[in-house]
Amino acid sequence: MSQELIHVYLMPGMAASPLIFEYIDLPQDTFKLHYLEWEIPLTNESLVSYASRMTKKIVHKQPVLIGVSFGGVLVQEMSKHIKAKKVIIISSVKCRQEIPIHMQLAKTTGVYKLLPTHLASKIDVLEKYAFGKGFTKRLKLYKKYLSVSDYTYLDWAIKEMVSWSQEKPLKNIIHIHGNNDAVFPIKNVNHCITIQNGTHIMIINKYRWFNTHLPNIILKD
Repeated sequence: MSQELIHVYLMPGMAASPLIFEYIDLPQDTFKLHYLEWEIPLTNESLVSYASRMTKKIVHKQPVLIGVSFGGVLVQEMSKHIKAKKVIIISSVKCRQEIPIHMQLAKTTGVYKLLPTHLASKIDVLEKYAFGKGFTKRLKLYKKYLSVSDYTYLDWAIKEMVSWSQEKPLKNIIHIHGNNDAVFPIKNVNHCITIQNGTHIMIINKYRWFNTHLPNIILKD
């Protein structure tokens, strides 16, 4: 008798495409991967409403939800609307207390509104004037993995990230975090599985760790 597949839904980070999961390879006789993509938010749409709308893309009962960075915040909000087998966040945060102080201050001061999000659509222009191998390499990474350059979405996403008001972590969230994450420093994070030398983009460059350990993490009772 064949085993029923476990459906795993993967949500990328802010403005990123599902390509960040291109190297994630779980046993196909046990898991079926589904890739979620960001939608442009409706006018004045809250994160709660957006999460509810995104759950319409979930077509299997009790899925595993995996989210990276802001996508991790989103899948936590989605789990309030549907019953998930497991919720796994990567390079993300579980509550407001884990958000770096400068992001919390950005909300208080409103300085996030001054970010030039309209420049996100100018990567091709920046590439022409890139200088130095490091800068050029980063631009190529951005161009490959970032799929949403719409400033309406970016303004919304930044606002919702710095304004996230989750006071206490939800129960049974599995948190995987790198000890070299520069966006969400691990010093602010509690109760996580730590990946040594893991950065904020470790879903891409530490994929072997995930391919080895995710199956057991998902299957563990």
